Amino acid sequence: MDNISGHRRLLGLTLAGLQGVASEVGLPGFAAKQMAQWLYDKRVCTIGEMTNLPKAARARLADAGWTVGRERPKAEQRSADGTVKFLFEGRGGRDVEAVYIPDRERATLCVSSQAGCRMACSFCMTGRQGFHGNLDAADIINQVLSIPQSGSLTNIVFMGMGEPMDNLRAVMDAVEVLTAPWGLGWSPKRITVSTIGKMRELRELLEETKVHVAVSVHSPFAQERRGLMPVENAYPVRDVMEMLRGYDFAHQRRLSVEYIMWRGVNDSMRHADALARLIRGTSARVNLIRFHAIEGSGLGPCDEAAMVAFRDHLNGLGVTATIRASRGEDIMAACGLLAGKARI
Repeated sequence: MDNISGHRRLLGLTLAGLQGVASEVGLPGFAAKQMAQWLYDKRVCTIGEMTNLPKAARARLADAGWTVGRERPKAEQRSADGTVKFLFEGRGGRDVEAVYIPDRERATLCVSSQAGCRMACSFCMTGRQGFHGNLDAADIINQVLSIPQSGSLTNIVFMGMGEPMDNLRAVMDAVEVLTAPWGLGWSPKRITVSTIGKMRELRELLEETKVHVAVSVHSPFAQERRGLMPVENAYPVRDVMEMLRGYDFAHQRRLSVEYIMWRGVNDSMRHADALARLIRGTSARVNLIRFHAIEGSGLGPCDEAAMVAFRDHLNGLGVTATIRASRGEDIMAACGLLAGKARI
């Protein structure tokens, strides 16, 4: 697992990956668990700190080009509402962002899985910048461990830059590190992975993990959604919801529907009725999201009264719907506004 400077990073490796490293440099198999403890429990930044490995073994790791791979954020911005946006090294000339969101007893980190995005959603700043490269598990776990608030985090959401299902292997490795007893030991109930609905990858995520899932819908009508999200051509949202009906979201995990609201586009009661029909049988709850205008999109935010009426109508139909509080808009950290910056 190499970073941009060419070093091989231990960070983000699963136990199986660390066993491979131990074998490579002539260490006994149990050294993998020792390295995992140093990386994910003690959270060291250098191989030299792994003091229960023999000095000669640490030297062999270093000689083979291995480093821990922790990197501090390059910059940060603080919002008036307490949200903090962090800038990390990315890929392909584009840095990536993670957003820390404190909210009473909760402290959520929104992590990125790609630099840019291939999905080209018309309303999203990340999608507008194009795709610059996949992050690996080291990049993802580094976002979690290298912010000052790391020790107080209660939740992780894969809702930053990129489409997690378009980089599934790295996301799955990161989830394993986050949840495994040899890793950070989190309950999967503390993790939510967002997706536009790549079906094969989503099915694999559902079958191999117990994390919560959030699906970006934004319109219940195929033609309208296609104009907002080109992915509708490849993965119709009706097919996605039909697949999701085959999974249990009533007990160990939760399914959410993400629904950004635009004035005069998807905010009518006709849309609410169709959305309720679309998700029927999935136990999904709906998160209504304020649109944060971006230049050239031609879309305008829905007013508060219309969002409340839409929510209440869904609730009246037996759908649990809430309006998500907007956080970090003043530092371009709110939903759809993450863009990183070009490196010069």
